[in-house]
Amino acid sequence: MPFEVTILGCSAAIPTSSRNPSAQLVNLLGRFFLIDCGEGTQVQLRRNNFKIQKINYICISHLHGDHYLGLFGLLSTMSLLNRKKELIIFAPKGLSKILDLHFKLSYSVLSYKLKIVELVSGEKTKIFEDDALELYSFPLKHRIPCWGFKLIEKKQPRKMLKNIINKYDIPFDLINSIKLGQDFTANNGEVIPNEKLTTSSHIPRSYAYCSDTKYFEKLPHYIKNVDILYHESTFHSLLSNRAVSTFHSTSQDAANVALKGNVKTLLLGHFSSRYKDLDLLKHDAEKIFKNVEIAMEGKTWKIKKYFLDEINY
Repeated sequence: MPFEVTILGCSAAIPTSSRNPSAQLVNLLGRFFLIDCGEGTQVQLRRNNFKIQKINYICISHLHGDHYLGLFGLLSTMSLLNRKKELIIFAPKGLSKILDLHFKLSYSVLSYKLKIVELVSGEKTKIFEDDALELYSFPLKHRIPCWGFKLIEKKQPRKMLKNIINKYDIPFDLINSIKLGQDFTANNGEVIPNEKLTTSSHIPRSYAYCSDTKYFEKLPHYIKNVDILYHESTFHSLLSNRAVSTFHSTSQDAANVALKGNVKTLLLGHFSSRYKDLDLLKHDAEKIFKNVEIAMEGKTWKIKKYFLDEINY
């Protein structure tokens, strides 16, 4: 099953003719998370041939307009399409009042239940979990309350080796326990070790999203060891003073987070409209961290599966 990230918008506060405000779609094992919802997000979803009714959850990092103004149209369109399934939004305190006022003044009644889970913790917090994944929020340092998000795939059961069930005449009702690591006792009393019955599943994959924030020492801890880190890169390091004063990051700030957090891939985004050539930011980050990529709207990053025997210690 896939774990992939599609970039819908990667501009900073001011959109350009080629870059939209922040939004991205994460598909984790068939669960669809929309992370941030800047102006024009539903148009971007349609351009990428995605059916908006498939969205299960929306994560809003903070209440600056370039990260949530696309919600009004998206939620209304879902209702016009007669959505019935509950939609859950994880967002800072205040979004409920904003949406309530909007729907009140527009005399709108949604066709579905909208549940808003408020982000309030000042520490890394598990805000959602099901049988396949965990979703965490963690605080960022911006001019207003702001959160990042981390999605972690849960460890998958071990896989039965080919033809092993028939070889040892394993009862069907014991298969799940064997996949969870239990040994098997054959009819003749022989104990078959689990490693002769199964092979390990892949190492759980993970993804982190850091929107508007200035650098701070605790941030690498929050995103430790993720496969892909999307981190804002509003400014080149030559404008580091500007980054600090606006509570944003430079490309080298993002690279430092990636390096100290031991991530596999750094994906830069949230670019100031002043930059036409984004390779300037990429090369700036590569002075500190080598595996750097530039977010491109409409492009999907697939998070690769790794197995223990592929890891060099």
